[in-house]
This record gives sequence, C-alpha cells and structure tokens, in this order.
Amino acid sequence: MKYLTEYRDPVLARRLLAELTATATRSWRIMEVCGGQTHTLVRQGIDELLPAGIRMIHGPGCPVCVTPLETLDRAMAIAARPRTVLASFGDMLRVPGSTTDLLSLRARGADVRVVYTPMDAVRLAAELPDRDVVFLAVGFETTAPANAMAVLHAERLGLTNFFVLVSHVLVPPAMTALLDDPDCEVQAFLAAGHVCTVMGWRQYEPIAARYRVPIVVTGFEPLDLLEGVLMAVRQLESGRHSVENQYARAVRRSGNTEAQDAISRVFRVADRAWRGIGTLPASGLELAEPYARFDAAGRFDVTGLHPAEDPECIAGAVLTGAALPTDCTAYGTRCTPRTPLGAPMVSTEGTCAAFHSAGRTRSETPSPTRRTP
Repeated sequence: MKYLTEYRDPVLARRLLAELTATATRSWRIMEVCGGQTHTLVRQGIDELLPAGIRMIHGPGCPVCVTPLETLDRAMAIAARPRTVLASFGDMLRVPGSTTDLLSLRARGADVRVVYTPMDAVRLAAELPDRDVVFLAVGFETTAPANAMAVLHAERLGLTNFFVLVSHVLVPPAMTALLDDPDCEVQAFLAAGHVCTVMGWRQYEPIAARYRVPIVVTGFEPLDLLEGVLMAVRQLESGRHSVENQYARAVRRSGNTEAQDAISRVFRVADRAWRGIGTLPASGLELAEPYARFDAAGRFDVTGLHPAEDPECIAGAVLTGAALPTDCTAYGTRCTPRTPLGAPMVSTEGTCAAFHSAGRTRSETPSPTRRTP
C-alpha cells in the first residue's frame, strides 16, 4: 500500500458493488465486528449502497463502548483520590459513568491526564515518585501488547507507584456469545483487521467450523470493506464456511507472535463484564499473578462498585446488533455527542456516533427485522 486513495477509488468501488449484485441471489446478514469498520460503512454510505437483501449488522467492536460502567466509576473513584494521577487515552474522558465523566471530574480539580501511549504513563510515574499513577488500560487484543509492555517496563524500572486499571476484552468469545443467542441473525462476520495483526486468525477457525459461518479478516478502507463483503457473500452463496483474509497487506495467519508472548506473560484470561451486554465467560484479560501488584483495582479497593445503567439507553441492543441507534427514543434528542447517555454516542468508534455524524435520523433508517428462530 502506498496511498490511502488507492483504497477509496470510486471506479473500483462501483465494480465491486456490481459484482456483489451479480453474486447475491438471496438475503444475507453480515456483521462487522469493528467500530472503525462501522464508521467507514456509515460515513461512506456503503451500507446503503449494498444490493437489496444484504444487510450489515453493526457489532460490539468499539473498545470504548464495551468498557463496563463499573470500570469508569472505578477510574473516577481513583482519580478523585489525593496525590493520584489518572492517565488515559483521550477517547475515554467523555464516556459517561453512572453520575459523571472523567472530563468533568478533571474540571473539578482531579488530576486526569491524556496520554498517547501507556509508556507515557510509565514516564509520569518515574517523574512523580511521590504520586500514584494509574493508567486506564482498556481495549481489545489490539492495545493489550502495548499495555503489557508498559507493565514490564515499570517492573524493570522498579516503580512502586505505577498501576493499571485493566478492562481488556477479547473478540472471539463475543462472537460465540452472539452466535449462541437463539435470536442471532448473523450469517457471516467481517473480522477486525487490527486485532488480527496481533492475534492472527487461527482463533477464528474453530468458530467458523462449529457455527458454519464464513469469517473474513477485513481492513478499514471502503474498498477493503466492499471486498470483504463480496468474499463473505461468495462463501455464503456456495455454502462454504471458512476463514479468509482480505487484509493480506497487514495480516498473517500466525499474527504477531512477539506481541502474543507479551500478552500471555503479563495477562491471563478471565471473565469480563461488557457494557450493556453483561459478563461473558473467559472474554477478557486480567493481570497474571506475578504482576498482581500493578493492579489498581486491588491497590485502591474499588472492586465493590456495581452501578446501574441508564434505563433509557439501549446501548446493549445496539452493540449486539439487535437494534439500530435510530430505534432509540433518545437518539438525536436527549442523547447526542454533546450530551451522551451511553458510550456508543460519544466514542469515535461508536455506532450511535457514526449514525449521528452521518446525519441519519429516526425516520430515515428502518429498524432491522429479526430472523425468527
């Protein structure tokens, strides 16, 4: 790849759409798992250009959106402590907790700092030995290697004032949870290319075989997504169910083994709560025993928080593809990017934010129809 414009060529896009129209003989439901893919589909209007009968279902692939409410409240409880620095990526600051958000807390005097890498938080801890520095470590497998390396670096430096509040989630267990739902409509998946650059796609092969669903590892540009949809439809039309790699310029089957080694050294698989969805078994990561001393939740005793979601927010239904943002009665009125009720409206990868930024209104977008079991 030399230029992004090569993957946004309108002539090639029209050819792929024509081939899709010629290939599809019946209705198909395909879920893209990644929030970045959702934004491209919606921003470019690709989901509305697809042939009649092919519908994209937007999945739980926004890392900010699936970070559970209790994690946000724990982060704010830690940030409110004296002589404590809460370091986070900027996209977490406006995500609503049960009563407020990190940005509002910072405005009231809490030391909440935006960092660009977890190593920035390690440097803060080294520079401020009289302060506790906590990094809010969220995301899918994509961000886990860097967060693992930050813990390893803090260990090498002998830091006793660096901690991580871990809320990592894993993609394959979410996919199987969706497929186990008797109301599931999904017939094929577009897998997130950036997750697969780290983990490869071997972990998806048992899912494709067990549930008989095609899975296509896909990039994030318009032509990536159109080709990924075409590859999925070809499999569906021919009755195949294997894992294919559209994102060949970045992903290999084995993934990045050094990154995987860092993850397995620092973390272990654990049950994890997903915002709006609930707890999924073995769907997340927590610090392994040798690194438990870096666990902020235990260090600051904030494990007992169990806040309730806003009853008006349908984030869980949106994240699982059971509803569109435009199905929400608060969408675009009481819930906007400036006044979000839930994370999908404020996150740069959230489905609600994608629909809102594209100017989609409740009257323009039909509600999805569930397939009867």
